[in-house]
Amino acid sequence: MGQNANHGHEEHHIIPFSILRNVCLALLVLTILTVFTAKFIHLGVLATPVAFLIAFVKAMLVMAYFMGLKYEGNGNRIIFGTGFFFLAVLAFFCVLDIWTRLPVQDIFS
Repeated sequence: MGQNANHGHEEHHIIPFSILRNVCLALLVLTILTVFTAKFIHLGVLATPVAFLIAFVKAMLVMAYFMGLKYEGNGNRIIFGTGFFFLAVLAFFCVLDIWTRLPVQDIFS
């Protein structure tokens, strides 16, 4: 078993505490930014895209560092990316359906 005992298995990557602390602080700052923009800055139609952008950045930080995807192989990245791609396709068709519906008053006219 000697040299090949660990064949096919990657070593566990230990993330330094300083990186985890910095990512946690970044998540807290982004959460405060989300609340601040929602309560005090009126962006109009840009409010939702800005909120989604901040949420996207927070999700990427969590997946990369706390879930360890930054240190994984491409297989897991492809699986996650495919999942998000199909989520985006689903959201696109839901939004398209909502935007193309006739208002209720036009249906009964």
